[in-house]
Amino acid sequence: MIEMKVAGIALDAATRSPIVLLRDASDRRQLPIYIGQDQARAIINALENQAPPRPLTHDLIVNLLEEWDMALERVVIHSLQDNTFYAILTVRQGENKKEIDARPSDAIAVALRTKSPIWVMEEVVADASIPVDRDADEAERLAFRDFLSNLRPEDFTQRGRYSSGEA
Repeated sequence: MIEMKVAGIALDAATRSPIVLLRDASDRRQLPIYIGQDQARAIINALENQAPPRPLTHDLIVNLLEEWDMALERVVIHSLQDNTFYAILTVRQGENKKEIDARPSDAIAVALRTKSPIWVMEEVVADASIPVDRDADEAERLAFRDFLSNLRPEDFTQRGRYSSGEA
């Protein structure tokens, strides 16, 4: 799993639909997830530490967690099927731990309010992420090619007891 942070909210240029952008710690990969207007507002409010005069849905969830002495341990975006992301909330109460199915946008909105980590399965990142720093990716690719081009067969033989060529 890869821990990711909310990089912000963007709008799709063609559809004007909001997208939450998750970014890995190295700032090399970004995961765009299309969300609804209400979830975008809830995420923006959490990012800007804005509290509504009355609790909205995500605030209500946080209040319920607190009142029942439960903690949100983490959010995990675990799969992508037919262009739909799936997430779970891992909630702990004492020694009991439960995983609760959630839309990623709702899970992210609650995670931001509780300062809980957001994790994404590696296969989801591999399938749906976009590169953020193409120059760094290209530099890494060139360095690896350079490394490969300088390898010699003797670099793969073990030194010491097998130096005579016997196995």
